[in-house]
Amino acid sequence: MTSVSVALAALAALLPITNPLGAVAAFAALTEGQPADQVRRQAWRTGIYVAAILGVFALLGSLVLSAFGITIASLQIAGGLVVAHSGFGMIVPWETSTDAEKEHAAAKADVSFSPMALPLVAGPGAIGVIIALSARHPDPLDRVGILVAGLAIGLLIALALRFATPVVDRLGPTGIGALTRVMGFLILAIGVELFVHGVLAVLPS
Repeated sequence: MTSVSVALAALAALLPITNPLGAVAAFAALTEGQPADQVRRQAWRTGIYVAAILGVFALLGSLVLSAFGITIASLQIAGGLVVAHSGFGMIVPWETSTDAEKEHAAAKADVSFSPMALPLVAGPGAIGVIIALSARHPDPLDRVGILVAGLAIGLLIALALRFATPVVDRLGPTGIGALTRVMGFLILAIGVELFVHGVLAVLPS
């Protein structure tokens, strides 16, 4: 199997897990009300973070997990909790701050690393795939192919968030509100699913 074939296989395995279309909807909901230039910056940063996360685990995944004593199951449990928390917050928003505090928060809010890049896009599933592929293809050229696939996913995510989000924004406040709750419910379900898989992996067979 050539390095090109490995790269294509890695790309095919990562695409459904990273789910660029779902990422666009989630990103639009999470950045609702933020200035356009801030949203654009976060779109590019999300892609960079995704590429960096996948790249690190493509090259050093098994070593990183061994060094910290972290298992894939632990990643699934932790990622599931973070995703579920984000989803629940989208379904049942709570008001706990003054108008001035909310304006300050809006100016500082950055969802590019968490929860967008990690764990919504480059989460435990994508990391697990990258580590499994790296273990299956230890040849240096094959590792480069897997790294290229991770970089391609990051670029695809950045482009999707940058250019598709404005289309979603045209739905208006009512449409975005409905989309936010629908995506929140789906994200909550994804978080629960990740958590359950992690718990089942930890429990004795």
